[in-house]
Amino acid sequence: MLRILLGGQLRRLRQEKRISREDAGYAIRASHAKISRMELGQVSFKPRDVDDLLRLYGVEDPKQREALLGLVSSANAQGWWHRYGDVLPDWFGIYVGLEEAASGIRTYEVQFVPGLLQSEGYARSVIRLSSTATASEDIDHRVEMRMRRQHRFTTPGAPRLWAVIDEAVLHRPYGSPEVMRGQIEHLIEMGRLPNITIQVATFAMGGHPAAGGPFSILRFPTPQLPDVVYLEQLNSALYFDKYSDTHGYALTMDNLATQAPRPEETEDILREFLSRYSG
Repeated sequence: MLRILLGGQLRRLRQEKRISREDAGYAIRASHAKISRMELGQVSFKPRDVDDLLRLYGVEDPKQREALLGLVSSANAQGWWHRYGDVLPDWFGIYVGLEEAASGIRTYEVQFVPGLLQSEGYARSVIRLSSTATASEDIDHRVEMRMRRQHRFTTPGAPRLWAVIDEAVLHRPYGSPEVMRGQIEHLIEMGRLPNITIQVATFAMGGHPAAGGPFSILRFPTPQLPDVVYLEQLNSALYFDKYSDTHGYALTMDNLATQAPRPEETEDILREFLSRYSG
């Protein structure tokens, strides 16, 4: 997916300069067919080829060049998540790859705590409900992968994460009261990190613009790559990167964040639920 996004940006840059695929291919000592495959994300990228194409397309700004060239290694690399291929569906593997490359993620969830904010005990309870995870070894492997995804968000230089959680999530118990206490304490702890913002869309809000269901918006470190909206379904997922689609979701998230109680109020809201699960 990252190759597709990078290839799409190379195509836009070429078309803006009205350069043919044949001329672009000549610049990197290749055929027009290779340019076509690169722009479709069907082949890996060589840094030298991308560098030559950026020069041909008039991209001289050092920061822009550095950002795009930096994505080449990410687009070509086989990520750590591939070792979980036995329990990782292809459609979700694409998302994890995008998540690793993202500089910011905004997410809204109505069913359970977002995976990036789940405690280990809560994650295990959620995964046990899956019809595709029956063996204890599979469950362990999925929990391990979910915890591994979180690690990047708790290290120096971590990406931004902004999560809006529907109040229904806090009412719906996954696991024992002890598990739920641990999850809420985990949310409080994560919400104190400088790169993580958590809001609760309370019932008191009434109706709100995100009533259609959960979604995530991923943003990348260079503005030349479009945002990607991720919609997870039962056994598949949808990805949108056209501005006409992603802009609507961004506006919905903006409105939701504006209507929900402020992030400064989240810890107090969570502590109310903490007392409920403490008996």
